[in-house]
Amino acid sequence: MTVLLADPVIAALPVVDSGEALVPVPADTAGPDGDRPLVRSGVAARLAVAQLLLPPGRRLRVVEGHRRPEDQLAIWRRYAAEVEAAHPFALPEEQRRLTSRFVSPIEVAPHVAGAAVDVTLVDRLGRPVDLGTPIDATPEASRGACFMDAAIGVEAREERRLLTLAMTGAGFVNYPTEWWHWSHGDRYWAWSVRAGSAVYGPIEAPVLAQAGR
Repeated sequence: MTVLLADPVIAALPVVDSGEALVPVPADTAGPDGDRPLVRSGVAARLAVAQLLLPPGRRLRVVEGHRRPEDQLAIWRRYAAEVEAAHPFALPEEQRRLTSRFVSPIEVAPHVAGAAVDVTLVDRLGRPVDLGTPIDATPEASRGACFMDAAIGVEAREERRLLTLAMTGAGFVNYPTEWWHWSHGDRYWAWSVRAGSAVYGPIEAPVLAQAGR
């Protein structure tokens, strides 16, 4: 059974924060509008490595990085309501578990720590390639195709393989219910690689950096 972010073993891991600052993602991973989400400096460096590990004709595009706690909580509440409507007979703890397939509980959220990125692949002209579902397709809307190991088309599966090779090669771990979600240094990463503690905890974005996004 997949271990989800709501599992107590994730919250039980300690955080020994490295103190790394939030910085913009590498310029060549920005979207068409030039938006560069913020991430920890070590995460930004690993994104640059992942970019180099992709084959010619493919490039990373970072869609989201650091997320404010209030935004994380709003997303949790919104999706939790969808889960409750879709699974009305599930007990509260099961609804929490189902919600965490798509949104992290605030207390362990990798995005709030600046440790996670939502990424996709684009071609040499900057056009998104098909990875089976859009980014942020819920388990319900995608009928489970958002899960990394879902049965999808051959071409989309190959694109996921390329993404996986690049991101794991750079030291990221995937959240298996979301093919686009990768992290380094957070509690889920620490559990995945059997580290003793996470190196990134919750962090506030600088006011000026937020204003420039």
